[in-house]
Amino acid sequence: MSSTSFRIERDSMGELQVPAEALWGAQTQRAVQNFPISGWTLPRGFIRAVALIKQAAAAANARLGLLEPGTATAIEAAAAQVARGEHDAQFPLDVFQTGSGTSTNMNANEVIAHLAARAGGKVHPNDHVNMGQSSNDVIPTAIHLGAALMLREQLLPALARLAAAIGAKEREVGDIVKTGRTHLMDAMPVTLGQELSGWRTQIEHGAARLRAVEPRLLRLAQGGTAVGTGINAHPQFGAAVCEQLERLTGIGFQPCGNYFEAMSTQDTAVELSGALKVIAVSLMKIANDLRWMNSGPLAGLAEIALPALQPGSSIMPGKVNPVIPEATAMVAAQVIGHDATITIAGQAGNFQLNVMLPVIAYNLLESIRLLANVAPVLAERAIAGFSVNRARLAEALDRNPILVTALNPVIGYEQGAAIAKRAYAEGKPIKELAAQMTELPRAQLDELLDPAELTRGGIKGGTSAGG
Repeated sequence: MSSTSFRIERDSMGELQVPAEALWGAQTQRAVQNFPISGWTLPRGFIRAVALIKQAAAAANARLGLLEPGTATAIEAAAAQVARGEHDAQFPLDVFQTGSGTSTNMNANEVIAHLAARAGGKVHPNDHVNMGQSSNDVIPTAIHLGAALMLREQLLPALARLAAAIGAKEREVGDIVKTGRTHLMDAMPVTLGQELSGWRTQIEHGAARLRAVEPRLLRLAQGGTAVGTGINAHPQFGAAVCEQLERLTGIGFQPCGNYFEAMSTQDTAVELSGALKVIAVSLMKIANDLRWMNSGPLAGLAEIALPALQPGSSIMPGKVNPVIPEATAMVAAQVIGHDATITIAGQAGNFQLNVMLPVIAYNLLESIRLLANVAPVLAERAIAGFSVNRARLAEALDRNPILVTALNPVIGYEQGAAIAKRAYAEGKPIKELAAQMTELPRAQLDELLDPAELTRGGIKGGTSAGG
């Protein structure tokens, strides 16, 4: 925020200048000066969560008879403005700050107090906005609240869209048979529907993993205050805040079972990050399969053609690249990196407080945001629109010596291997050589080596004495 005029603000450490137009006060300004580190600010989802906590806390304290109703109403209205994103520019603090997130908690307290005071009367950031709270329970609560909201509102719907797009394509091309691959080498045939069903199930399992974390994610640290004992908070404050948050969000939050665990660790954030990493790994696998299948169009696999979205080269005219799978793979790499940071930060629970809360908040919510943004892009700009090169798939199938595997129960592994080796050496179709090297009738070979039938599994034909 640029400014040429200042006002004087005071806190327990003394006076200092604050930009005249800023809504924050002295403690936020000290943090602005102390942490000029990355320029990364805490994400919108986190600021929203902190503001919702302040809104819920004011309502809870009023209900418990601790906060004058008029003051509570003013705080609630101001916090609601912040939660809606009307004052995001008033949250300039760097992610790399005090490990408890005290600076960001006070930033919210000061901004909301300033806004609430406009309604008339004096509103103090600590005595009123922060009543019954500590940064040590507000910030862990905000991590859980922000993540829960983003999962419900963004990531889970995005994964549902991706799974649906894969399912639709699965139905569209499901009966097309292609060469399967293990070790990137030709293997037994599969259908495109079977291949895509694996992708779809990966995404469905990823969503299930997120939902499995929710019972712990919806348990909040609010009410533990400084060290988990609840000092300076009403005994019913934590439960009252959860009730108010449910009113504001529609999500059934509950007090955590043990404040000492909820404040001294970030195990649930680590668990959630692990689930996000699994989704990233799934997306990386799907993206790389798409890149391989699309490779070519002349010298690669060329099994499919992804939608042509933009020129692929500044020097090679006509080149088109698989840009959406590439972008997806980069998102996956970033999320995996975030998980490493969160894992390290999760170990920083020293006695009664984890002291890497801001970096956990930043990386966790950023992972959710990135995955939620890329999943629909992959669905709609890659998977929904790719076309299948049926001729290329059929040609590869006809020349695949691995089809001889289906003859094992009839002629035995050793004779099958001899047929396959000769097929590789001579480049001839497996059915032609099997007719020459066995006594099986052509009609039986047609039946045993039918690629579509082979995708259904099971034992084909009888069993030889040597098989």
